[in-house]
Order: sequence, then C-alpha cells, then structure tokens
Amino acid sequence: METAEFVRFLDREGLLLAAAAEKAGVDAKVPTCPDWQVRDLVRHTGMVHRWAASFVADGRTSAQPPEGPPDLDGADLLAWFREGHRHLVDTLSCASPDVRCFHFLPAPSPLAFWARRQAHETAVHRFDAEAARGGTPSEIDTRFAANGIDELLCGFHARPKSRVRSAEPRVLRVRATDTDDAVWTVRLSQEPPVTERGDAGRADCEITGPVARLYLSLWNRLPLPSVTGDASVAALWRENSAIV
Repeated sequence: METAEFVRFLDREGLLLAAAAEKAGVDAKVPTCPDWQVRDLVRHTGMVHRWAASFVADGRTSAQPPEGPPDLDGADLLAWFREGHRHLVDTLSCASPDVRCFHFLPAPSPLAFWARRQAHETAVHRFDAEAARGGTPSEIDTRFAANGIDELLCGFHARPKSRVRSAEPRVLRVRATDTDDAVWTVRLSQEPPVTERGDAGRADCEITGPVARLYLSLWNRLPLPSVTGDASVAALWRENSAIV
C-alpha cells in the first residue's frame, strides 16, 4: 500500500471516530477498553495525532513524549480532536516524501511509517468508539486489515519490548479465510517472536478467520475467531501481546 492510501484511511477513520464519539457521548463506557470512557479515548487518540504530526512537521529526529491531555470536555474536546486529526492528515499529505524524522518501526521512509502507523492507530480506536456507541461497526478494508496484521506481527512484536515469550519453542499460524496469501507463521521462543509470511512447516496452533476479524482480534478488540491445535499457544498470545 502507498503512503497516500494510508493517509486516506487515516482521514476516513478519524472522521468516523469523531462521529461515533459524539453520538455515544463522552461519558459512555468503552467496552473494548474497560478502564476508559469515551473522553479518555478521544483524549488519547487526539494526543497521539498531535504527537505524530510534530515529528513530521518539525523534522524532529529524536523520541519525545506526547503533550499531556487538554483540560477540555464535551463538545470542546471533540472539536479539539477534529482539529488535531485534520492537522495530522494535512501534515502527512503535504510533507516531502524524503522528510527525515524519528520513527520506531522499519519502513520505506519516515513519512511512510507515520502514515501507516497513524492509519492503524486510528482505525483500532475508531472501532473502540463505535463499540461505545453501539450498533454495527464500520467495515475494514481487507488489504488494510492484512497490512495491519503485518505491522503488528512483523513490526511491533519483532521488537525486544514484545512480551510474547515461550519457555519451549512454539509455532503459531495466523490465516485469513477470505484473502489470498494472508497467512503468517509466528515462531515463539524465549526471544522476541519471529514472523514470516506464508505457511511453511508445522504449526502447533492456528488462528483462522476473516482478515478484518483477525486484525481486531490480534489487537485484542475481539475474541479470537477460530483456534485449532494447542489452544495454550493462542492463550499465550492473548495474555501477553498487548502493546506497551
């Protein structure tokens, strides 16, 4: 997927998030994030949007924490979120393709990284907002979902920070049932997981389902769709894979 595509997804997902949050109300509980109300979700995502935009807009080359949450609530908080989302979309749309700035996962360029990361960040939190609102959630594009699984498995969980470790070597397979070639083999050990595309070799456990369902399940927003083989491997993933 190209950077411009990720920016379009980011634009769409942020608008949907804001609309769902407004309809749910800032006091509503977020069932997919039990410790949060909608105001917490909006503050978090809005802070992340401004944090991401600052690296690209200012060419910042070192890590820095996001600014704290605003002292806003209700309609003012939603307006603040929409303003920050629009600023991020515009920043990514107008940035030079060769902009140099901090990023924390492998990517073709810093701009490609931030567009992809913020599109997926916003899509997952859009689902959270729609869960708080109730009703049928918006669909997730299959290519976009497969890309997000790639980012999670091959990016986030390749880092030393990943807590998914196994005392004995185990192999977990993730297979989409509705998308050609959307299959991943995750090798677990006492080291960070190693993921490759494809289904070569034996797996101890396999998680299968529609790719959009897998995407949300692996981000711990939905139950795992179907598990075959050694269920303890899937449980190990589920219990330790939250991104910190």
